[in-house]
Amino acid sequence: MQDRPSPEPATTAPPAAATDASLDRLRTTIGHVFLGKPDAVDLAIVALLARGHILLEDIPGVGKTTLARVLAASVRGTFKRVQFTADLLPADVLGVSVYQAEQSRFVFQPGPVFTNVLVADEINRATPRTQSCLLEAMNEGQVSVDGQTHVLPQPFLVVATQNPLEYLGTYPLPESQLDRFLVRVRIGYPDRGTEREVLRSRREGDPASAVTPVLDADAVVALQARVREVRIEDAIEDYVLDIVDASRHHADVEVGLSPRGSLALMTAAQAHALLRGRDYVIPDDVKRLAPHVCAHRIVPTDGSATDAAVSEALVHEIVASVTPPR
Repeated sequence: MQDRPSPEPATTAPPAAATDASLDRLRTTIGHVFLGKPDAVDLAIVALLARGHILLEDIPGVGKTTLARVLAASVRGTFKRVQFTADLLPADVLGVSVYQAEQSRFVFQPGPVFTNVLVADEINRATPRTQSCLLEAMNEGQVSVDGQTHVLPQPFLVVATQNPLEYLGTYPLPESQLDRFLVRVRIGYPDRGTEREVLRSRREGDPASAVTPVLDADAVVALQARVREVRIEDAIEDYVLDIVDASRHHADVEVGLSPRGSLALMTAAQAHALLRGRDYVIPDDVKRLAPHVCAHRIVPTDGSATDAAVSEALVHEIVASVTPPR
């Protein structure tokens, strides 16, 4: 399906050309440090634009934390990293109220979740209780401690890394937690040429520490607002609903996509369209995003819900069974 020219914007938002240029610079900046994985870069930006969160699932050492660091640096955002371990407590992430004798009252000390980009490193090494402490933050953009609600800075993005479950000392993320991640991304090994570039680029230090920001927090929030303005025709909505319905009736799927999943797919497609310089969604936006948005939200009948390759293959099969609009 060919892209058609976009009409003149009806609002006072910045022109599309300026938006395209800023997003192109963002992609280029991240790509200069996180080498050889343009699809992973695009998915990270889509999650940022859609106010979503990212689950990076892969073996240690393939650059999961590097991607999060350079994304935060590129948007002039604050960045904090928490190493999730079996003894990590919710207060270690959210913060805690400490009694101040001179003030005769408890004062809240914010935890590392109060940042623009939070890396929850090896999130599946923490207990379910600690994993679940992020649910409110990821869903509502706030945390509640001792009966008090504290609003998180915007933009707010959680980039959780997860090692495959065959590694010892890990706890599977429950479906309720997985559902809060807009996309799941598997990075994989780089090819030989890219790995050579990685070696050469780090001879004189870490290039992520020298990233020049191309956006600030206000610009990111403005771009997030523009995502909601991206048009979705009725035919595209029907395409999304057909995919969702097919997931619920597939013979090899025990639990299909929920309404949260359909909303996630729609919003991700809008963000992808904006990233591609369009103010309308085409079927290819939905098709490209579906495996990354949907695979971690379905439960196969064979019990292999934790096997990313199996669930992604099922989503590819589901999408292939649905006829896209023309």
